[in-house]
Amino acid sequence: MQSGFNEHCSLSAEVFTGTVNHLVGTRWFKDNMDDSMENGTSCKKVALVTGICGQVSIQAEDIFRLLIAELKVHGIIRRSSSFNTGRIEHLYDDPIIHTSKAVTLHYGDLSDCACLTNLISTIRPCEIYNLAAQSHVKVSFDIPEYTSDINALGTLRLLSAIRACGLTDVKFYQASSSELFGKVQEIPQKETTPFYPRSPYAVAKQYAYWIVVNYREAYGIFACNGILFNHESPRRGETFVTRKITRAVAKIHLGFAEFVELGNLNAKRDWGYARDYVEAMWLMLQQDEPDDFVISTGETHSVREFVELAFQCIGEKIVWEGKNEDEIGRDEKSGKVRVKVNPKFFRPAEVDLLVGDSTKAKTVLGWKPTVTFPELTRMMVDSDIELMKKNPMA
Repeated sequence: MQSGFNEHCSLSAEVFTGTVNHLVGTRWFKDNMDDSMENGTSCKKVALVTGICGQVSIQAEDIFRLLIAELKVHGIIRRSSSFNTGRIEHLYDDPIIHTSKAVTLHYGDLSDCACLTNLISTIRPCEIYNLAAQSHVKVSFDIPEYTSDINALGTLRLLSAIRACGLTDVKFYQASSSELFGKVQEIPQKETTPFYPRSPYAVAKQYAYWIVVNYREAYGIFACNGILFNHESPRRGETFVTRKITRAVAKIHLGFAEFVELGNLNAKRDWGYARDYVEAMWLMLQQDEPDDFVISTGETHSVREFVELAFQCIGEKIVWEGKNEDEIGRDEKSGKVRVKVNPKFFRPAEVDLLVGDSTKAKTVLGWKPTVTFPELTRMMVDSDIELMKKNPMA
């Protein structure tokens, strides 16, 4: 079947829960899966994206439009029992991306070396963006072996496939993570800050980071690590704390819920807008020499602050009572409990503070964030309110 779009789910991607009567999703899937791959050549430059259904990938749509005249995009999608393209189905009706056949989907998995080698050999990409991962930190404690296989060895398999296929001019981007810094050794964290991972997820990402550096130095591959601090958007996975909060706030606002349960309210993160971070990823591969970059806003905010801002968006002021596991947050005006602490949401090893220094990216790449923390929070709350209005069960 000739294809026009691409797919591979991982990172923070959610499973597409549309049914067969979900016409857009069904039509999109049938029209865009590529199971023939006629040849490995193209008149355009070619990019391969893993994790195409994750929130970072779908935020790349503006860049896809920008490069559409020169770049054909291929994406990898894992085979599953249900459609897993929910995050990118909205692009189906885009006349530039869809009708131009600019994006092509392939089945594949980072655990399958032969599959990756075959795809890379056939597609012959000029750029590879490895955005695929088991990306939930807490879940990595439950499935450490799988997390390591995908996040660590998956990166190695891609790099090995590049060598096996003799791609000497390909440029490779690895989605690294601020979780590498874990138990932070300096504040703020920059490219030279020592790593101290605190989860199986972060340990696997550290392996991926160093194997990228090793293949760059040993084999001359143009390979970059983007050490991305937390990047959010309205399409963030529902189990991640920011989206969990904004979804709950939307439901409370519309009368569908009373409160939200959270873990560590005092954990601090450097939260930015996913689309800004996609731009940084692309910029890294447009340089003359490969290098590694920290991408962040340079500001840190607690989960507690995010909660307070999110509730402010619906006109509620949260006041706090109690300590530790007994702490609650009430709406000051109504007195209703809006936030409860649940110990099950704590990690076995917490990361208390992350804040990045992106001076190098600003200097070398000319990159800077464009969306502030309050703007990002408002964007996500407003989006979830509209989502819940259309579908209270979403």
